[in-house]
Amino acid sequence: MAVLALTVACGGGETPAETPATGATTATTTQAEEPAAAVPGMITAADITLGDIDQAKVAKGKEIYEVKCLACHSLGTNRVVGPGWKGILEQRKPEWIMNMILHTDAMLETDPEAQAMLEECLVRMPNQNLSNEEARNVLEFMRTL
Repeated sequence: MAVLALTVACGGGETPAETPATGATTATTTQAEEPAAAVPGMITAADITLGDIDQAKVAKGKEIYEVKCLACHSLGTNRVVGPGWKGILEQRKPEWIMNMILHTDAMLETDPEAQAMLEECLVRMPNQNLSNEEARNVLEFMRTL
């Protein structure tokens, strides 16, 4: 989780995409490149549907944060070991965040944005071995920050 947040929060330069008027949330940023699709199991935008905030997922995501992420990431914008998570979805697409959580090593080896942020932040996030469901819960928690 450390590199995820570190990688996510250290970056910038993305421009917000338009949000639909329906109240459902979609990816909020654009990126020059999608995560490396050639890596098996990578999450795509089609794999994630963001609707209303799911409070049960938020609670589970917060629990995971407190156990696996809190030591390196604040819930504000300040950096601890890794960057703070506040506003993370204004900087990165949900699928990019999910891939950093689930496929940390592959992202750092193949994704230009992840590589650039690693160079800037100098800390490689350890793989936390989360399941897809756990990663989705963390993403839902991040949506509330």
